[in-house]
Amino acid sequence: MSKVVSLLSLIFLLHFTSCISTKKLTYLQENHKKTDSLLLELQKKQDPYRIQVNDLLSIRIKTLDQNLTGMFNPISDENPNVTGEERLYYDGFQVNAQGKIRIPTLGEVFVLGQTVDEVRENLEKALLDTYFKAESNLFVTVKLAGIRYTIMGEINSPGSKIINRDQISIMEAIANSGDIALTGDRQDVVIVRQYPHGQQVHRIDLTNLEAVNSPYYYIKPNDLILINPLPQKSIGTGTTAWQSVTTVASIVSLLATTLLLINRL
Repeated sequence: MSKVVSLLSLIFLLHFTSCISTKKLTYLQENHKKTDSLLLELQKKQDPYRIQVNDLLSIRIKTLDQNLTGMFNPISDENPNVTGEERLYYDGFQVNAQGKIRIPTLGEVFVLGQTVDEVRENLEKALLDTYFKAESNLFVTVKLAGIRYTIMGEINSPGSKIINRDQISIMEAIANSGDIALTGDRQDVVIVRQYPHGQQVHRIDLTNLEAVNSPYYYIKPNDLILINPLPQKSIGTGTTAWQSVTTVASIVSLLATTLLLINRL
């Protein structure tokens, strides 16, 4: 009798610890202890991105006389088939190890640690002081050449990605990578973020609605996103209820056979 009780206890334990619960798979769950107005109170409080070494900037300069701006807006005539991100690689302005970019007539311009708006304002002032006149109606645009990030681990489409937007959330980055696999830990997503002084590791729980208020909800260029596996993957007991049932059935069959052999001895 004790053997039967032990067997049933083991089956019960395996069944309720092996499959992954819906709570671990559902994104941005609302905490019902809080008021229904929580969504209305959520605000996007994000510090502006500050330029780092190896960033690629897209800079375009316009005036009333476009003949004056040709050398500032390079066109890859020698590579007519180069388009999109590859074209930006040739025509963009990359931040060197000293935190500078090279601009015609201005030479090397320090941009490290500045926002794109600060770079634009500084370029406008420098160009008006050295090359253009006020009546030329100088118009400068400065943008990051897309947001690059790398995502690895329990994700359906890992690798390095680029999204040509000024701002993207971690949810959009995950969707762009095929979503997190069933065996991925949505409650402890790791973000390795680059700063001028080095790297820092941050974590975010994507099953909690309050994640949208996290300073790490919107990714930054060069972020590394790591999706770690849930324990169910390492113990191999199944990710769904059916997989768990079949696994438990196999274990029960093995244990029953073992008990019969023991009783015959």
